[in-house]
Amino acid sequence: MPDALMKHLVVPVVDEEDARETARILDNCEYGRVTVVHVIEKGEGVPDKIPLEQAEQRASEAFGAFRGFIPEIDTETVYRRNVVAAILDVAADVDASAIAFRPRRGNRLVQFLSGDTALKLATDADRPVIALPEETENE
Repeated sequence: MPDALMKHLVVPVVDEEDARETARILDNCEYGRVTVVHVIEKGEGVPDKIPLEQAEQRASEAFGAFRGFIPEIDTETVYRRNVVAAILDVAADVDASAIAFRPRRGNRLVQFLSGDTALKLATDADRPVIALPEETENE
């Protein structure tokens, strides 16, 4: 039985590769329920980054890749401009015990230009945020 922290995790994923790697790492942990969330960034007055159909396909592929390791998941696709706010809203809506994510690699310039989503997630969250390790003991 997982401890209270791992009872219900919200796990954001970006794409198929990210979902696969995140699920692979999480599968080595003891957890309860998992809600995987994919945020489709909407422009709100400006053009979207990619066409909606392509973005929804990316979400579907990410969920499928995650299920390759952890079949029993709930999924949420959210359409928002603010990725961090969307993840936090899903966590609140499903009453998650924590948010677990795999930090994405990137140099300081990439982090600066992207607004460092991981930092915002950790500092803005109203619940624990767990950074999953890149390597696991079972590897």
